[in-house]
Amino acid sequence: MMNNKGVLQLIYKVLFQADKTQSPLREATKSIYLEADSAVEARQLVEDNTPYNIEFVQELSGKHLAFEQESEDFKLTEF
Repeated sequence: MMNNKGVLQLIYKVLFQADKTQSPLREATKSIYLEADSAVEARQLVEDNTPYNIEFVQELSGKHLAFEQESEDFKLTEF
């Protein structure tokens, strides 16, 4: 998808813990998907709009994106 500057936006999977005050537990890791111009922008969007403790930001493309899109949990988050 293109942003308002005509630049192609990529899809990112952001892995996070819902609570910054607790030690991260792998079993408690959740994810959201969003469109952004870069991984830095994706991280900033999540930091600015949520209380989440971000663990990892991953760009999705090709077969990996197709695989994620097949999941019933795949939904683009907009802020």
